[in-house]
Amino acid sequence: MKSSLHSRETGGPRPVNALETRSRGQFRSAASVLVVVLWITAGLTALILYFAASMGLELRASANRASDMAAGQAVEGAARYVGWALANFATNGMMTTNSQFVCEALPIGESRVWILGRNPAASETGLNQVAFNLQDESGKLNLNRANSNALSMLPGMTTELAAAVVDWRSTNGSLSLGYASLGYQAKWSPFETVDELRLVEGITLDHLFGDDRNLNGILDPEERSLTGSLFSTPGLLDTTTVFSREPNFHADGTLLTNVNTRAQIQGLLESSFGTGRSREIMTRLGFTQGGGQGGGAATPNFSSLLRFYLTSGLSQDDFERIAPELCVTTNSYTYGRVNLNTANATVLTALFVGVGLSQDASSSAATTLVRYREQNFSSLNSIAWMVAALGRDHQAVTTLAGRDLLTTRSFQYGADVVAVGPLGRGYRRVKFIFDISDGVPKIIHRQDLSRLGWALGDRVREQIRQTVGP
Repeated sequence: MKSSLHSRETGGPRPVNALETRSRGQFRSAASVLVVVLWITAGLTALILYFAASMGLELRASANRASDMAAGQAVEGAARYVGWALANFATNGMMTTNSQFVCEALPIGESRVWILGRNPAASETGLNQVAFNLQDESGKLNLNRANSNALSMLPGMTTELAAAVVDWRSTNGSLSLGYASLGYQAKWSPFETVDELRLVEGITLDHLFGDDRNLNGILDPEERSLTGSLFSTPGLLDTTTVFSREPNFHADGTLLTNVNTRAQIQGLLESSFGTGRSREIMTRLGFTQGGGQGGGAATPNFSSLLRFYLTSGLSQDDFERIAPELCVTTNSYTYGRVNLNTANATVLTALFVGVGLSQDASSSAATTLVRYREQNFSSLNSIAWMVAALGRDHQAVTTLAGRDLLTTRSFQYGADVVAVGPLGRGYRRVKFIFDISDGVPKIIHRQDLSRLGWALGDRVREQIRQTVGP
């Protein structure tokens, strides 16, 4: 006892008993377990965070897919809306405008829809902004009707390429081109779509798109101008069509008045201007009292409504009263006319060169017409305004009077529909071609253009960003 007490008093070593040894072992074991538990907890936490992040990404992806589907449905809704607008506003072939129905940021459900259009006078007005309206197919050259001289005047085209285009559509093509090396033969029948041009030897994507790679009508910041201009240079996809045709009958099926048939034109003139004045007009037109079938006199043959107008002596206002009732043929449809009210200067210049005018004269006449219609937009109800703009003796007027190539009516419309889904997510773009020549709007062509990327420009992108936030 004294010895143990002495040891404690002097600070010497104290013997460790078995109980203390067991306690230390248990402590070390518990610590090891704690470390393992902490590692397991950390691993589980990492797994939870990983799966949470994955679920968050999947949730966002699902929301994007849902928005994309909503955008797709909005496109279909917009197509129905355009059909309704054409049925109600595109009467007598008069071009509808975006003042008659909504073409920009149209709400369909939680999506928004834009109808991409064109500004035919963009270079004249100095605007390089996306336009929103329907596109008139008659404002373009018809690939199956335009001659090689006209086609050669389109941007990027040459006389050789124009000849290859004409040969492709010809039923008796004869050019020795290298299609065999491409793995196919020339079609030698009419074009069914403008995209078919890509198969014509020598036609490249530059010819099809110009410098407007997303086909929105403007030169976007990421697009490189082919000419150094501040404005987009359109390609063949924007300047040609295969769909332009004009019916020679009313929506109810009744035929238009043929200006080359005495009884028909006399009846229309009498009902419009009275018997006395009708007789004067008929005399100026060359219909004598005994003319017509069995009358012994020659019947005038007007090859175009422009020639009829120049010969009739009617004022512009009087001609506009009867113009929607007139035709110059017994055929059900007239194909390939170009609409003076909607064609841009490039198309008009090509058309004029195609009938024999020089390039300088054609360009000058086209520019004059575009400027005139911008300043007199309420007086464009018939082709008579061309005479008012250029003069009766202008070479373009006298030359085109001999060809049935002009109109101011539209029966085929392009609706380039772009939809953005809810919260600015989801993007779809589909171009529809509507035909109303039979009185009821019908979709005759559709093409998905979503692959071309964003087409609404920076201004709309910023508007969407401000609306939905970051």
